[in-house]
Formats: sequence, structure tokens, C-alpha cells
Amino acid sequence: MHMKHILLTNDDGYQAEGLRAVAGVLADFATVHIVAPSKEQSGAAQSLTLRQPIVCNRIAECEWAIDGTPADCVIVALQKLLPERPDLLISGINHGANLGENIYYSGTVGAAREGALHHIPSVAVSLCARKENAKFEDSARVARATAEMIFKEGLPDQVLLNVNVPEPWNGVVRFTRQSKKITRNQLSEGKDPRGRSYFWLFEQKLDKNVEPDTDYAAIFSGAVSITPLHLDPTHTESLNHLSHWAKSIASAFKR
Repeated sequence: MHMKHILLTNDDGYQAEGLRAVAGVLADFATVHIVAPSKEQSGAAQSLTLRQPIVCNRIAECEWAIDGTPADCVIVALQKLLPERPDLLISGINHGANLGENIYYSGTVGAAREGALHHIPSVAVSLCARKENAKFEDSARVARATAEMIFKEGLPDQVLLNVNVPEPWNGVVRFTRQSKKITRNQLSEGKDPRGRSYFWLFEQKLDKNVEPDTDYAAIFSGAVSITPLHLDPTHTESLNHLSHWAKSIASAFKR
């Protein structure tokens, strides 16, 4: 029987506890290669390093730390480091939720999106807890069970799964849709010793009034949320509605 090949990455850095937890539960299940950022890259989304070299340090036989973003890690792994194309990419386990519209900022989801862009089945896994002594065991087991289902039944091309696990978990799993943002980005202002303004960006929770079939609703109920995400963001319903603009816009060059 052919041993499956899994690429692990994250945005918390190669030493993060969540990454180690998921690597541990996969060790007897698949050949695992770890290619992860050398330092935390939270909020990196799917950004790339374009104006400086991407330094690669080999940590162990099947593990590398990359001085770059999570998406950089995926590209370097696929093009230069891995002996073969992976059967699956898992990004995480992130220490903190990736829900609603916050996924657009997430380096964890960004790495999974990069994997899907390369036609690799990809999963982003996050533990919805911020405390330092968070327990990753349930999240790791959910990640493995999800991997087993993907190997059994597959995923549609260029679809990734965004998996969020609450702490504590009630044992229920729900497939959900992405919710609207229930937090607001806020700025806290201060002055440095030279009188210059600086700002700290933080999130303020607005409310818990969310639609029942969404990712936030699942987490608030104590259930795991799994949201399928597609790479194509085109709003097809607007194509016919807006297509008559084309002649007017083109006519601006004929005046």
C-alpha cells in the first residue's frame, strides 16, 4: 500500500505547538514533510516575499524553516524541497480562530489557498482558543480524520477546507458557510518619546447574532466548523447586470 504524502505548514512558525501536535498524529499515517515559517506570520494572508531573498534552513531530515510567508513556504516546498508532489496540504494548527471575513487576513488559510492554487487538496485547521495553555489534541484528531476522508473521497479541484475547532469541543461537526464579519478592526493610538503617533491594531467583538448555518454559529454552539472555500471569487450574478457598462467605459477613449 502506497504511503500518502502530506505537506505541513502554518503561520505560527515551525516551532509552534499546534504544528507539532498535528505532525504527531500523522506520523504513523503518512509521510510528513514540514516546511513552515521561521517566525510568526499571522496576518500574512497569501502574500509573497518579493523584495528580499527567501532563506531556507534545514532543521531535520524532513523539516525546513523558511524566512518568508506561509505562501512562500508552499511554493518553495513544491518547487525545491519535496521529493514528490504531496497528496495533501495541511496548514495549522493555528492558535486562534479563523472565522468569517477574517479568513482574508489569515496566513493559515492563505497557505491552504496557495496549495489549492496548485491543485493540491488543502486544509486549514485552527483551534478557537487564545490562552497560552491551549490543548491541541482534539484539533489534531479532527485534522487526521479530515485527511482520512479526503484520501477516501477526494475534494473538488481548487476547493480548500477551513476547519475551526472550539475549546472545549462537544463532539459535533457541522459543515458551514462563511459568515459576515462580527468583529471590527480598531486602532489604539499612542505617542512615542519623540511625540510621533503610533497605532496598535486590534479586534473588537461586535455581537453573537449570527446566522445559524455559519462558521461562527457552529463555534458558538461548541461544534467543529468545516467550511468549503473556492478559489474563484467571481460574482457571476453581476456579470449580466454590469456588462452594459462596457460600451460606456470603452467610449471614454473615443472622445
